[in-house]
Amino acid sequence: MGLIEDAKRGIVTEEMKIVAQQEGVTEDFVRRGVAGAHITIPISPYRKVAICGIGEGLRTKVNASIGTSSDIVDIDMEVEKARQAKLAGADTLMELSTGGDFAEIRRRVVEATDLSVGSVPLYQAFIEAARKDGAVVNMEEDDLFRITAEQAKLGTNFMAIHTGINYETMKRLQNQGRHGGLVSRGGAFMTAWMIHNEKENPLYAEFDYLLEILKEHEVTLSFGNGMRAGACHDATDRAQIQELLINAELADKAHAAGVQVIVEGPGHIPIDEIETNVVLQKRVTNRKPFYMLGPLVTDIAPGYDDRVAAIGASLSSSYGADFICYVTPAEHLALPTPEEVYEGVISSRIAAHVGDMIKLKKRDADLEMGHARRDLDWGRQFAVAINPERAKAIRDERSPADADACTMCGDFCALKIVSRHFNF
Repeated sequence: MGLIEDAKRGIVTEEMKIVAQQEGVTEDFVRRGVAGAHITIPISPYRKVAICGIGEGLRTKVNASIGTSSDIVDIDMEVEKARQAKLAGADTLMELSTGGDFAEIRRRVVEATDLSVGSVPLYQAFIEAARKDGAVVNMEEDDLFRITAEQAKLGTNFMAIHTGINYETMKRLQNQGRHGGLVSRGGAFMTAWMIHNEKENPLYAEFDYLLEILKEHEVTLSFGNGMRAGACHDATDRAQIQELLINAELADKAHAAGVQVIVEGPGHIPIDEIETNVVLQKRVTNRKPFYMLGPLVTDIAPGYDDRVAAIGASLSSSYGADFICYVTPAEHLALPTPEEVYEGVISSRIAAHVGDMIKLKKRDADLEMGHARRDLDWGRQFAVAINPERAKAIRDERSPADADACTMCGDFCALKIVSRHFNF
């Protein structure tokens, strides 16, 4: 019996109780959310994971993606990235390696963290085909399903799977074209395979079989966004919307079969289209958990894309997105370092909090910080801060002569001046 079946039968599981306590909502609110496909709680029968609820009425969650590339294969560095992501406060982790020994990398990462770990199984299937037979288009269909099961048994408990790329989606892409091309690696792999082999996407054609595998291993299905825009000028185009419609229909089918779901959203979106994307995604998916990839709101700031994405993520969260995939400063430039992973998580956590201030009307922490600053209570300020260590380090590096003030204002601290005359 899975979480969905338990929820529909009125059973509040231990996982639901934990989420309710974490979020400050009732246990029945969580149960009804799981039963109605509005809340997802990734779990695994193969390892104990930190419980994390994703969905309507809950705090916006942040995912950190790590993994090797064909140029840089350093398992110890990926394990350190997983550690840094947890240290920075990530809620989940995706292991997206495209180089090296896939099974060994995932095993090491899974052993190094208690976070839910996600993956994209088709990466491994296509890359192994290229290694073995010389080209990704030589991938055997059965390998997609075999690798999905193998990754699940390693403790991978949510997976981005590109089910929405089919002949109809490809027609929309071909007819309209793209200013920024097709930037999804999974989307590129699958479209190339379909064109070369003149076959439908196996993940779409054999969706019932895919569901059997995911249900057996209690894997949460995150519907991959293979047609996401890689340039702001391509946002909200026909291919993206066609894929969304297909994934929305399949998500209903998956939930009915007892498989928990998340629906992924587009990558580059100008700020005047973010609300439209969130509202549309929520509407056509019947309010299922929405996983926003970024979004990046401008294309011209390489080296600062964690900040660019934070702008988009804060708006996305405020409009109703439930889950954010972080972006690091190295986006579009290089494989991120552990330090950049940490910075990316912090930027996304700030964005998620900003959005939750609007979406959930939760501003208690900001009120506490306002009072702590008014009272010149530095200990409380550090305790409330998203990154207490950094805040304290900056202050300690430039210690003021007056311990109550800071070196920004020195002798002319506005709060000290006014406090002599007013009792707030």
